Amino acid sequence: MDKKRFPNKKAVEEQKADLEGADLRDAKLGGANLFHADLNGANLSGAKLGGANLNSADLEDANLTGAMLRGANLFHAYLDDANLTGANLSGANLNGAYLNDVKLGGANLSHAYLYGADLIGADLRDANLNGADLIGADLRDANLNGAMLRGQNLDDLKSSGAIID
Repeated sequence: MDKKRFPNKKAVEEQKADLEGADLRDAKLGGANLFHADLNGANLSGAKLGGANLNSADLEDANLTGAMLRGANLFHAYLDDANLTGANLSGANLNGAYLNDVKLGGANLSHAYLYGADLIGADLRDANLNGADLIGADLRDANLNGAMLRGQNLDDLKSSGAIID
């Protein structure tokens, strides 16, 4: 984390409108209010964002590899082309989120809420989707090879062209 520019969680919250490309690796931002934050292209790898409010945040092209987002609010967030490989999103609210071409390989999405989420072309190989709510989710052309898919709600799921093994 750039400690000069962002010495603590409050500094990050105060600059949320202008965090594009910010280096927030391993930042401790649990419970942070980043509503509508501009984190386009930011590096949040390994960041602790459990319970954070990222409602409507712009996280396009962001690096969130290994990030902890357990129980985070990502309602209607923009995550197109983001890298969430190995991230923990268990119990996260991703309802209506834009996750097109996102990398979620090996991610934990157990019991996550993905109602109406766009996951077109998403890489979900080896992801844990057990108990996830996928009602109305769009998984067209997504790769679900090796994904765990037990106990989730698949009503109205759009999945033409999806790769499921």
